[in-house]
Amino acid sequence: MKNLKLCIDALLCALLMLLMAYQVTGEVLHEWFGVAIDVTLIVHHVLNRKWYSSLFKGRYTAYRIVLTAVNTLLLASIALTALCGMAMSTHALPFLYGLLPVSFARQFHLAMSYWSFILMGLHLGLHVPAMTAKLGKRTKTALAVAAAVVACAGLWVFAQSGIADYILFRTPFACFDYDKPAALVFAENLSMMTLFAFTGGACARVLRKSR
Repeated sequence: MKNLKLCIDALLCALLMLLMAYQVTGEVLHEWFGVAIDVTLIVHHVLNRKWYSSLFKGRYTAYRIVLTAVNTLLLASIALTALCGMAMSTHALPFLYGLLPVSFARQFHLAMSYWSFILMGLHLGLHVPAMTAKLGKRTKTALAVAAAVVACAGLWVFAQSGIADYILFRTPFACFDYDKPAALVFAENLSMMTLFAFTGGACARVLRKSR
């Protein structure tokens, strides 16, 4: 079961990277990758269904409060992203086209997809202490330094990308550079994901020490 969960988590990360590289994959593959990640997410939640049953049990520490809030917001943003995406689908799910007003769906899909990206990074980061608990101190330090370097690059990419305008609903259209090499697109997205995961990991360490 544990190996299956790890495989599903890895698949989710891979699909997310592909979805955020719209200018590389194109519209048709983007829609099918969207369907694939929705199905994978359903499997992910089924495998982790115990989390729901434990929501009203036990004591809520600062770490647990933040983790629950991030997970809830992530679930909501992904659901809205999927709903708006289906309302604009012309290839994978054309029978759902117009489920919502297309102009509304386009802007919400854009904003919610990037909120999902950010929250997914924070979600991963909040689990970093648990995932690295068995590693040696030197290994943890080396990984932390490497992550910090990549996160700095991710911060620069985020500042230059205009994503802040998307998530704040300032613009209804995404501006993509279709001439940018695919490797660079994936590298930039990975650096931003590392930025959010690094932030989540730092928060987790602070919160776990607080009462």
